[in-house]
Amino acid sequence: MKLHFSITAAEELRERRGGRYVLYSVCLEGFLLGKARYSQLRRWDAQLRQLFGSAVPAFPPKFYLAMTKSMADERQSQLEQYLQNVTLDSNITNSDVFTGFFRKLQQDTFKIQTQRAFLDVYLADGSNIRLDIQTSDTAERILEVISCKMGLPRELIKYFSLFFFQDHDDGALSVVKKVADFELPYVSLQSMRELHCKLGIRKWYMDPSLDTLLIDCRASLDLLYMQAIQEVERNWVKPTEGQMQELKFLQKNANKVKFLELIREMRFYGYVRLDPCICDYPEEGCSADIYVGNNEINCCIKLPTNQTKEVSFKINRLRSWQVTFLGATKDGEDDTLELRFEYNDSGTWQWIILYTKQAFLLSSCLKKIISEQMMKADKEGQETEIKMPESTKNSKKSSIQQKQVVHSGFISRKRFLVRPNEDDCVFEKIREEDL
Repeated sequence: MKLHFSITAAEELRERRGGRYVLYSVCLEGFLLGKARYSQLRRWDAQLRQLFGSAVPAFPPKFYLAMTKSMADERQSQLEQYLQNVTLDSNITNSDVFTGFFRKLQQDTFKIQTQRAFLDVYLADGSNIRLDIQTSDTAERILEVISCKMGLPRELIKYFSLFFFQDHDDGALSVVKKVADFELPYVSLQSMRELHCKLGIRKWYMDPSLDTLLIDCRASLDLLYMQAIQEVERNWVKPTEGQMQELKFLQKNANKVKFLELIREMRFYGYVRLDPCICDYPEEGCSADIYVGNNEINCCIKLPTNQTKEVSFKINRLRSWQVTFLGATKDGEDDTLELRFEYNDSGTWQWIILYTKQAFLLSSCLKKIISEQMMKADKEGQETEIKMPESTKNSKKSSIQQKQVVHSGFISRKRFLVRPNEDDCVFEKIREEDL
């Protein structure tokens, strides 16, 4: 599935020799990853095309005349679409050409040279592990280093990921974003300094039953146990009074396996909890607490009448979703994001809108749920095919392969205003050779 790339700004600059060029702000999940010129992206595309040929999507064409404002907007939109589409192929995103380009882009944009540095990676219990790294190390590399340091086997690394999170003064915890494998965590932390983010390791799967694959390893068991305790302490999990007493007893006796077995039975265990946000369901302007996991988006909605309504949106009744950047708020301090999903409610399709800064995180969680569902269906299909008699294989197999069709997308801007004669305005007479 596509990564959440966007180009949020196109800045016109002048070179020392007098020429002009455009610098595009390339963002990943709403945060600035780096700034690039069209010519840089075009050379990168040529390198990818040498390796992967027709698997690389079409690159926006050159213009040989001065660009109008509409042409400049079209190019920005096309470049954004290109960045999203090029990530559909994992062979491309795992290549040295791909990671090398974004490594250099991040370092050049934030002027951080490759050198030795220390990086703190936080665990769910609040402790941290200090790593001796290179500033150019990717998240994938750092995850391997910390896994080795903790004794986590290589085959279990895929069940964990690095995240940026915020600890608030009131004790609340906000998961800001999942760190992409090719991202440079050290550089990203410098660019997000104003948000006071920390880097942490957390499990990265949405199906709680996958815990059973990890409890035989001491390192993975410790990580799961610490995160489970954190979810209880933050009131993310909703145990009954009796369950809470039993959890305390198991925690006191350090019975980690039994603790995890019990907590898997509790509401919202293993879910990702978002910060309170605004939604338009069942009517506009409602505030909501959002939990996503275990094949649902659960919303605890506060109605204008001050009544509370809990709604569960099942993932298998969701057809598509998109994240939209709506622009800055009136005070200019925060960007506004929305995630809207198309949902089948009693046979009728309708769009549900959530206004949340964590729209990209929510989208990533939905993608993860869908991918886990597809992997599970494939595995069950293979097992059924082995067990089924030959005469019934074909009919059974065809029913198993009917998977949910899901489309996700990102729209970086909404244009509600129509400006007359905009096509006649030349985009500062920037020539193609200047780019």
